[in-house]
Amino acid sequence: MSVSIPIILAFEDALTEALILRVLPVEYATKTIYRSGGYGYLKKSVSGFNNAAKGVPFLVGTDLDKYECPLALINDWLAQPKHHNLLIRVAVREAEAWTLADRDSFASFLGINVERVPADVESLPNPKETLIQLARESRKRQLREDICPRPKSTSKIGPNYNPRLCSFVAESWNPAVARLNSPSLHRTMNRLSDFRPRWVVPA
Repeated sequence: MSVSIPIILAFEDALTEALILRVLPVEYATKTIYRSGGYGYLKKSVSGFNNAAKGVPFLVGTDLDKYECPLALINDWLAQPKHHNLLIRVAVREAEAWTLADRDSFASFLGINVERVPADVESLPNPKETLIQLARESRKRQLREDICPRPKSTSKIGPNYNPRLCSFVAESWNPAVARLNSPSLHRTMNRLSDFRPRWVVPA
């Protein structure tokens, strides 16, 4: 009989949360989710998460952004050695790349030709910008208005960007397909499947 793995989750944003929850194996039992504060909050808090992971596993989901590789991000964020029970999963270069990696489903979501969706999503310098440009091509007016920034708006995203994309991930996104186009997603799914916590027994 399988044993549940209790875990505390912390995410950079709502889209990362939606994606990770889709790929989290059923044996994980989520205890708490930290979903506010963004990149800065995660970077500031990760040392505390690392220490707390001695008692309960933690999973942190974030974007690679401008770092050279996930290891460079982890080394910059953590001054001390990473505890085995702390999982830091990094989308290359952004969670939007994982979203785009299921090309057929995303093209259907927008109502555009699948050939418009890049195949090598992890080579995109700005996946979010690519996603928004693709959304501008959609013939679905409400979807365009939800995802794309309003004219003259200072916001980089539309007013319902996260709800729309999170709904797509929950209802249509296929991680088994997406992992074939995204090595960082593939590694994340393998790590979550193989992970076994190590418990520290009090003296």
